[in-house]
Amino acid sequence: MNWLVDIFTQPSYLQSVALLSIICAVGLAFGQIRFKGVSLGVTLVFFAGIIAGHVCKRLGISVNWDMIAVAQNFGLILFVYALGIQVGPGFFSSLKKGGIRLNILGFMVIVLTTVFGLAVCAIFGVSLSDGMGLLCGAVTNTPMLGAGQQALLDVHPEQVQEANNMATACAVGYPLGVLGVLLCTIILRFVFSSKIGVNRHDPDGETYVAEFHVSNPAIFDMSIKDVAALTDKHLIISRVWRDGRVTIPSSATVLKKDDHVLAVLRKIDIDIFKTIFGEQEKTDWNRPDIDWDSIDGSDLISKHILVTRKELNGVKIGSLHLRNSFAINITRINRAGIQLVAYPGLRLQLGDRLTIVGEADAIAKVSEILGNEEKVLKNPNLVALFIGIVLGVILGAIPIAVPGMSTPIKLGIAGGPVVVGILMGAFGSRIHLSTYTTRSANLMLRQMGIVIYLACLGLGAGGNFFSTVLCMQGLLWVGISLATALIPVLVCGYVASRWCGLDYAQNAGMLCAAMANPMALSYANSIVDDDEASEAYATVYPLSMFIRVISAQLLILLLA
Repeated sequence: MNWLVDIFTQPSYLQSVALLSIICAVGLAFGQIRFKGVSLGVTLVFFAGIIAGHVCKRLGISVNWDMIAVAQNFGLILFVYALGIQVGPGFFSSLKKGGIRLNILGFMVIVLTTVFGLAVCAIFGVSLSDGMGLLCGAVTNTPMLGAGQQALLDVHPEQVQEANNMATACAVGYPLGVLGVLLCTIILRFVFSSKIGVNRHDPDGETYVAEFHVSNPAIFDMSIKDVAALTDKHLIISRVWRDGRVTIPSSATVLKKDDHVLAVLRKIDIDIFKTIFGEQEKTDWNRPDIDWDSIDGSDLISKHILVTRKELNGVKIGSLHLRNSFAINITRINRAGIQLVAYPGLRLQLGDRLTIVGEADAIAKVSEILGNEEKVLKNPNLVALFIGIVLGVILGAIPIAVPGMSTPIKLGIAGGPVVVGILMGAFGSRIHLSTYTTRSANLMLRQMGIVIYLACLGLGAGGNFFSTVLCMQGLLWVGISLATALIPVLVCGYVASRWCGLDYAQNAGMLCAAMANPMALSYANSIVDDDEASEAYATVYPLSMFIRVISAQLLILLLA
């Protein structure tokens, strides 16, 4: 039986795989336990890793740390890249609608946690290197730690021990950072429980169905194409009612006095088109259970069609000439959970779900053109996945020179892949590169990545964790880390919900991004039903990561 013992006691790739698998299994099993409706989920994998690291040190078991480092970094890369791919299709639209506000609030979190953490360290006489390590741990930002260590050694090459102490302080502060932000998301959930799920995706920017009465003499006898050219806002007219008869219009259809048009547009643009057409009917057509067939009892139907033909990835809707060829209207497009108005210049992406209105036979022909084979989408494009990861790693390694600083700035393995993931998800179709993955496949990638990352991180921090914590200095570090991760974050979260109008998902995503805390994000995602928290996280994360890395180097260069 010595061979079985050797698997767990001798440093090897077998030991690494077995040890990490045990940590992940135990952490996930305990993470499913609920206390008063709350479970810690994947977060407990990190604490299981700390216990495993402590046990290995007590038993004198050596670990292949090179293997652990590879697994840890690849897990983090896989998580952030998959996150970027998932939110990429809706990232820039969400940035236009609320991204500036989210990033301003994220910047506020960064400033308050930095000032609070270093001020408390100065009050209690904690050195700059230890204080910076505690701050990195409290905000759960290991790239920030690496930047701070490198900056310290560049300024004072002889302070190797101080740089190592910075890592130890980060290991002490890290679990408290995880716990602090997690507590904030739990507290905010109950304080602002009425705002969970409210204001999803900025309702003013969502697609809206409205009926207009053509009563403006200026557009009498004008074609729909000419009417649309009067503004740069997008509008799709799906039906025209005239003399008791409903028809599907084309761009050449001429509007007459007293026509009624059923249009799909953004809610925020209603007043503009109300002015153009002359009058809006009071009937609210924007109901999720609307029965399009009940309008006139005709054989017109509304059906959802999936884009599954790879040749159509990146093709503009207008270039297909579906409207005029088949007398149908594409009213809306659902992309990654976001509703888009289907204007002619919009490029299709694999996995788009189109809402089409027309006769059954015409829709069947359009369905053949678009594909509409759901089973095709179940096969992930792994080529695009690994190409994106390579590009993300390269981007993260690019040194960015900043005037007045001897050390260049890098996005690192966390910042680079998430930026490339967002860009690939948003613009991959333009170079005909399919990055589509089903929600379940993407969730599997994200969960696998974050679980492996947490297991490795906890295993590395566990060796000296308890000996450092269980002393007066360690208890002081624990208090500072928990206070830094809890007080400023809770204040910012309260302000964001109370006075800035953020719902729970947006608030949690913003806070988790500013604190680089995907563990708390996983908890928030388990509370809400859609990807709004992840979208807010991806909106704020790239800039927050960059600011954190820069701030660590600036503070060391200015204060060391």
